[in-house]
Amino acid sequence: MFEQFKQIGRDIFLRGLISSHAGNMSTRVMDLIYITRRSSMLGELQQKDVIELNLGQDNVQVPMASSELVVHTAIYQNTDALAIVHAHPPYATLLSMLRDEIVPVDVEGRYLFTKIPVVTPGQAIGSEESARLVSEQLKDYKIVLIRGHGSFAKGETLEEAFMYTTSLESTSFFLWNLYIANTKNTISAEH
Repeated sequence: MFEQFKQIGRDIFLRGLISSHAGNMSTRVMDLIYITRRSSMLGELQQKDVIELNLGQDNVQVPMASSELVVHTAIYQNTDALAIVHAHPPYATLLSMLRDEIVPVDVEGRYLFTKIPVVTPGQAIGSEESARLVSEQLKDYKIVLIRGHGSFAKGETLEEAFMYTTSLESTSFFLWNLYIANTKNTISAEH
């Protein structure tokens, strides 16, 4: 399992979906959660960076666990997720500040997602409100964005959750560039 954490963490970082000490990942095995520790470098994970916790216990006070532990826990308790990837994909995060949902226009995006909802908690990082809003949306969707913060993707494996994260970013790249092209065309038409 650690090898999958290490490989996916490296890929998330190399793909530019997080900064050096951002993002987190977890998997669920029965009543156990394996989650990356707070401020770990996903691109350079070591064994000590993956922490084992009991899903049924109050783990909020575990100092080394990811600051998003409360969100991961809520997702596992309220959805069918077996793996979660939380990242800060730049184009998707940018679009989350402009839209209440992202509706793909590219073929791959439309194949994977009908839409990607955007939620707006008062406190975006590791709050009970974020946990509730994200886990509610992940009952019906594969991935959700927190406005101005980043994405949470669920899957049966870390690889599947990573795939949804990269597909969201690709979709967002196309949407952003279409937005820019349309803006330039509008400005040119006005002059």
